[in-house]
Amino acid sequence: MNLRMMMRIIAYVLFVEAALMIPPVLISLVLHETASVQAFLISIAIIVGVAGFLYAITIKASGKRFYAREGLATTGLSWIFLGALGCLPFVLSGAIPSYVDALFEMVSGFTTTGSSILNNVEILPKGILWWRSFSHWVGGMGVLVFLMSIVSVSGKNQGFTLHIMRSESPGPAVGKMVPRMKDTAKILYWIYTGMTVINIVLLKLGGLSLFDSCCLAFGTAGTGGFGVLNDSFASYSPYIQNVTTLFMLLFSVNFSIYYLILMKNFSAAFGDEEFKLFWAAVFVATAAIAINVRPLYSTLEETIRHSAFTVGTIMSTTGYATTDFDLWPSFAKSIVVLMMFCGACAGSTGGGFKQIRLLLLWRSLRRNLHRSMHPSEVRAIHVNGRAIDEGIIHNTHAYLVAYVIIIIVSVLVISLDGFNFETNFTAVMATLNNIGPGLSQVGPTCNFSGYSDLSKLVLTADMLAGRLEIYPMLILISKSAWKKAR
Repeated sequence: MNLRMMMRIIAYVLFVEAALMIPPVLISLVLHETASVQAFLISIAIIVGVAGFLYAITIKASGKRFYAREGLATTGLSWIFLGALGCLPFVLSGAIPSYVDALFEMVSGFTTTGSSILNNVEILPKGILWWRSFSHWVGGMGVLVFLMSIVSVSGKNQGFTLHIMRSESPGPAVGKMVPRMKDTAKILYWIYTGMTVINIVLLKLGGLSLFDSCCLAFGTAGTGGFGVLNDSFASYSPYIQNVTTLFMLLFSVNFSIYYLILMKNFSAAFGDEEFKLFWAAVFVATAAIAINVRPLYSTLEETIRHSAFTVGTIMSTTGYATTDFDLWPSFAKSIVVLMMFCGACAGSTGGGFKQIRLLLLWRSLRRNLHRSMHPSEVRAIHVNGRAIDEGIIHNTHAYLVAYVIIIIVSVLVISLDGFNFETNFTAVMATLNNIGPGLSQVGPTCNFSGYSDLSKLVLTADMLAGRLEIYPMLILISKSAWKKAR
């Protein structure tokens, strides 16, 4: 392992985290939130101190011999450091006195999960609320992608940035939009920032304050789900709900599609098979739920609005809510659970298993069925007219196995707290898929505060595993990964 380079990158990440705390400090100063100001300043000092120490001991760090395992381990460690230190303002301000609870909340923010242990968010200081929501925006595209877009971690172009982006970006494979990886990161963030600004403007036009518009747009862009009201989106106007539905779905699309549109390559953009599968699933799920829940709402417009919003919030893994879907009929709730599994597109800010993996698994099943009837025939799996590398197919199968094992182990551990199976299963699904609310006692009108510290730590690990596509977290506990290469 190239430990020096790994620690150097973590130092840069922590410096960025400290800088990102400056806006909530200014907000707290303007609003005279003295406790929050002190909490943020002390947190910044601690983070800068840790980052400075790591930087000082890695002066001779080099990007040479930095391979996939270093990229995976660095990504996993960076996100652990982000959560472990990023939660300090919650604890020091007294907003969330328990460190485990604060860690759960902060990791939920950075991983864009939106699961919460808070019973009343409306009493939080504005500076704390901003940091809580802004963590969604930072984690949505990825703090390491952000780092690659603004700084040169190494003086020479040694190509190791691709390993970092591959480890942090969601989906079975990551490629370059343009030849240089740094330029790709910049393009991603320009698109991400532009869409966020448009979302803020549209929310502001709907009558929200600039503060609320920013916080809600951060959660929508990062597909996170932390709101500023206790009822999430239930009390907002239909206009605000519809705008948010649209943007939750737009941020669930692979950002490469938007790049293709900007390049006026419309046929490639709208002909993308994952793109078409995602929108087909959205429309089918919305229609099926609307038909099933129609008797619960007074008008057809209200029925469609709540159905579309719920489909958008679950498939995008955002986690906002306009209605208590835990009260819906079993058929509608079953679709909600299935959508938790499906998730958004690869290369988006959304979580879940990803549409492209579902497509690859379906075609792999069809190929294996065909191969059982024609053993000697060789057939490749194609997506968008191109043959998919067999390594990606094997990776997808391995990912599914790891995904299922994590669900089983996590459900067993948190079951020690005595909640019913529906609560425990959907709690794991909601955290591993970075969705936010589950069903029953972790439904849209409830939270995760009832779980023990052990369960919260397990669910925190699930959030990290889900956001980082499992492998960066698994490699940290793999003995072979830390052995010296021969």
